[in-house]
Amino acid sequence: MKIKNAMEKVKKQEQSKLIKSKNITKKIQKQEQTELIKSKNTLENIKNYYIIQMIFDYMTERKPLEIIKINKYLQNRIKIDIEHYKKYFKEHSSTELEIISVENEYGGFIYIQKQKDKKYYHIYFNNNKEEEIKRTYIGYNEKVSKINIIIDFNVSSFYHLFLDCKIIKYLNFKQMKINKIIDMSGMFGECKLLKEVNFNNFNSDKVSNMSEMFEGCKSLEKVTLNINTDNLTNMSKMFYGYSSLKESNLNNFNTNKVTDMSRMFYGCKSLKELNLSNFNTNNVTDMFEMFYGCSSLKELNLNNFKTNKSTKVWRMLGLCSNELKSKIKKNIRISLNPHFNFKNILIK
Repeated sequence: MKIKNAMEKVKKQEQSKLIKSKNITKKIQKQEQTELIKSKNTLENIKNYYIIQMIFDYMTERKPLEIIKINKYLQNRIKIDIEHYKKYFKEHSSTELEIISVENEYGGFIYIQKQKDKKYYHIYFNNNKEEEIKRTYIGYNEKVSKINIIIDFNVSSFYHLFLDCKIIKYLNFKQMKINKIIDMSGMFGECKLLKEVNFNNFNSDKVSNMSEMFEGCKSLEKVTLNINTDNLTNMSKMFYGYSSLKESNLNNFNTNKVTDMSRMFYGCKSLKELNLSNFNTNNVTDMFEMFYGCSSLKELNLNNFKTNKSTKVWRMLGLCSNELKSKIKKNIRISLNPHFNFKNILIK
């Protein structure tokens, strides 16, 4: 009897060990499966990454969808159906500019500073989105009434994009989905025929430089600037020589990070009234000739302007009316700003 009980006990122990062993094996198998799934996902992600890169390569060249549909080699290579391609194409066409009115008596250029970026700019004439124009100029007296420019999301700078462009009168941002733009300096510099720009659909979240943006735009009558300026640091010469500017609403401008406002409104001789009471100038170090030559300016609210001893304010109100200078002097004294050097800001 004792021997039988001992044998049963041993048997139970062996069964228990076997069950434990099976459980451990199952656990190990489960862990291995989990690792395998992770590995597969990683490989799939890597694979998808390269697929997306390939798609983008084709997209930037604007390969016609029809060619991809009939080209089995391309289909096999990018491993993606045509609907996904269309979706990707649509999502990653970042910015669309619409030049509504074109004056091309003398011809003109669109300046793309970096040669390597040219493939990311796609130009179409007269609403013909099927035929991409493989050049960045309009010929003398060429019959073009409208230009559409689609810019892919890789582009980070609009520096001097339309510099001295003699063909643009009205420009509209139709859409801007993904934005990497950080530099808009000189974007419309010396566009002497430009009359209106609409930024309503422009995403400027990352823009830090708007210096010389409208410099020399002598015909510009209206600019809608409902834009995000949270990261803006440079506004120097932004409206320099903008002689037709009569009023400017910058109430929504966030200037918390701005350091340079020098010559911002230099030569705006038609400007009559300007309210900058919302401007935060705590970080501004340069206001040199900020309103120089604004001879028609009658009302200028600088009550909330703050400066420090190192802020450059030399000739800030040079060639402005004596009436305006007296008002500014009185208002700034009332606001008890101790660092404004009136001798410097009022000097001609």
